[in-house]
Amino acid sequence: MNTDKIIELAFYTLPALITGAVAYYSFQTFTESEEKRRRFNLLKENQKQALPLKLQAYERLALLLERINPAKLLIRVAPLSDDKVQYQHLLIQHIEQEYEHNLTQQIYVSDECWLMISSAKNTIIQNIRKTTMSVEIANSDKLREAILSNLFEGESATNIALSYLKTEVKEFL
Repeated sequence: MNTDKIIELAFYTLPALITGAVAYYSFQTFTESEEKRRRFNLLKENQKQALPLKLQAYERLALLLERINPAKLLIRVAPLSDDKVQYQHLLIQHIEQEYEHNLTQQIYVSDECWLMISSAKNTIIQNIRKTTMSVEIANSDKLREAILSNLFEGESATNIALSYLKTEVKEFL
């Protein structure tokens, strides 16, 4: 008789256990689905807010590259005297100020993009210093001419970095 009661109890509890397991599994699946949906909506909302900031950062970095482009920099920054070393320092100071003004924009761009921008800045400064050391250049006007003539020899570092910047912007638009 005890076995009959055990079998009868099993017949009652087995369906209840199966129903409970199915309900638990369904509830678990629903909870995970809702969590994923919430995360997706939150990510989507964050992207709506972050996209304008990212685009503004890319715009500012493009402006930085345009402003440190030697062709435009030499037009904007006139020499204060005939001393070529003093003019070199003035040009480098302007480049460094532009760069430092936009340092915070690196959090919105990829590491590779920021590296390209930093490399462009360093390359321009190095070219200015190298050109200044030339014995053939006697004054600041000759330095300006030499820097401009060096630009025609190859592609400017700022143009390469600007091209990379544009490519990166196209990837997420």
